Amino acid sequence: MSIAKLVAVAKAEVGTHESRAGGHWVNDSKYNRWLGKIPGYPRDGYGYPWCAAFVAWCADQAGMKALFPKTASCAVGVSWFKNKGRFSEYPAVGAQVFFGHGGGTHTGLVVAYDADTITTVEGNTNASGGAEGDGVYLKTRRRRDAYVYGYGYPDIAGGVSADPDAPKYGYKHAKTGKVAAPGKPAEPKPSAPVKPKYEPFPGAAFFKREPKSPVITAMGKRLVAEGCSAYKDGPGPQWTDADRASYAKWQRKRNFTGSDADGWPGKSTWDALKVPKVS
Repeated sequence: MSIAKLVAVAKAEVGTHESRAGGHWVNDSKYNRWLGKIPGYPRDGYGYPWCAAFVAWCADQAGMKALFPKTASCAVGVSWFKNKGRFSEYPAVGAQVFFGHGGGTHTGLVVAYDADTITTVEGNTNASGGAEGDGVYLKTRRRRDAYVYGYGYPDIAGGVSADPDAPKYGYKHAKTGKVAAPGKPAEPKPSAPVKPKYEPFPGAAFFKREPKSPVITAMGKRLVAEGCSAYKDGPGPQWTDADRASYAKWQRKRNFTGSDADGWPGKSTWDALKVPKVS
């Protein structure tokens, strides 16, 4: 029984599809057949949404069935983890991720994460990542997307590989590999305060007030240095449409598209820009 086994089981299912009938996908999968009938659904009770059933099946195959809720309901899964005190806003490898309002819309398993994204294996989804789908897919989603509700942590010996912000779960630090016992986070060693090298993100509202600040000048200079200038004059301290257009170029350079590249700074792109401290 291990997280590595759970991840391997889930990844091996990528490409598996539910049944088709009459030219349509019908929500009848091998995971529903394993979980059992639910009265009132078509396909003799097996035609129900199966993203949560998929997670429970993976846990069972990995020898971890007692560590995950056996249910077809995402909402029940959220309650199951919360009642055990094992629900977090931080991702962990092997955690069950829940999506949508209250976590009740969709679910999957986290198989990797970084500062900005989570990589998941999800059942009953599709190529576009919707909550209704046709099969098992490997997905990459933005961690801070409002659609991501939170994560249920399996209570496994040695903990899970999680962000260091979640020590009470007995995490294994993703970078150092050190394990902290549940409820006993390591005490940080005091250190002398370090003057920040870069300007911290001032918040989205700061820019929408059209500020006049040396921070805007410093930001503009960094955008020019990154080849993302839309300036005819400047940059200067007053936020203008040219600043927004330049920042939109930077967002696109960071692979953001659509409404995510609207020119209004967000924390991840701001941190990546590394605007020098001005005061």
